[in-house]
Amino acid sequence: MDENKAYVTQATMEKDASARVVRVALVVVPETAPAGLYSLLEVFASVGSVWELFTGNALGEVRMRVDLVAETQELAYCAMGVPVEPDQTVDSAGRYDCLIVSDLFLSADFDPRGRWPAMEAWIHSQHADGAIVASVCTGALLLAETGLLDNLEATSHWGAVPLIQKLYPRVRLRPERVLALAGPGQRIITAGGASSWIELALYLIAHYCGRQEAVRISKVFLLGDHADGQLPFAALTRPPAHTDQVIEHCQRWIAENYDVANPVERVAAYSGLHARTFKRRFRAATGFSPLEYIQTLRVEEAKFLLESCDLAADDIGAEVGYADSASFRRLFKRLTGVTPSRYRRRYQRIGRVES
Repeated sequence: MDENKAYVTQATMEKDASARVVRVALVVVPETAPAGLYSLLEVFASVGSVWELFTGNALGEVRMRVDLVAETQELAYCAMGVPVEPDQTVDSAGRYDCLIVSDLFLSADFDPRGRWPAMEAWIHSQHADGAIVASVCTGALLLAETGLLDNLEATSHWGAVPLIQKLYPRVRLRPERVLALAGPGQRIITAGGASSWIELALYLIAHYCGRQEAVRISKVFLLGDHADGQLPFAALTRPPAHTDQVIEHCQRWIAENYDVANPVERVAAYSGLHARTFKRRFRAATGFSPLEYIQTLRVEEAKFLLESCDLAADDIGAEVGYADSASFRRLFKRLTGVTPSRYRRRYQRIGRVES
């Protein structure tokens, strides 16, 4: 398997045989800036598999196969002299579900007209075959040159706005937007400044793979607002392996009963061990005290509910075992760094576009 397809385990390869595959093409031209190109490659190649490596949870049902597509198969050097080895050319590439033109490095005298005739024709044919066509930042210039943006709303980096207005007056620029969806079926998407590849990537992952996978990817790569530090991105990591069968049975009991009253006392009784012995063996096996373990599971479930439903935060607290809403909110902020309402705002926006 190609080394660019990151985070591959044996379990991933076995799962890949039955997973649905979304084919993504990243357009490579001599002006392509490498940071956005390779960031998109790594993030998309990690869909459906990377979450399992960190948390031990089930692999996703969808993969994204990513190809770098250029006009020729020769080793290319994109902006700043960074080498790029294309996977496909415009002549060899098959049909893609989505293709993206990442940001372009512009010189002072940059003129996009007539620069990429073969790539323009290929992009047109892919769009005609049903692909979503997207751009990041100044990549909108290539899409504008194809004519696909004519009479449609689009966005780009603010610094490219005067050039687009001058050369492509039919494009209806909305530079205040981070993402602009346009055309029949909203199959033409433009993203604003260079870092807006993040919003585009999460939108496309949510579109093809579901919002839950987009949220997972945002947490793994810390994609989003960092003002509250790293805690809002964290999730319960893969539990350490151990051979204590009594504690393993207790972990299963907790997974099904973490929301009950007095869970520590009840699981200790379930174990059949003396309370002090139970707590010692539980920490030795899991790295957590029983109370820490239960609190972490409760907050993980609360996070999922905040991400995926509109139930009030106090009701979610009760759902995971906290009748006292103040206690729930204090615990939630201690473990995640933010309040439940702030957490909800952060993750419910993923995969959604402001109109």
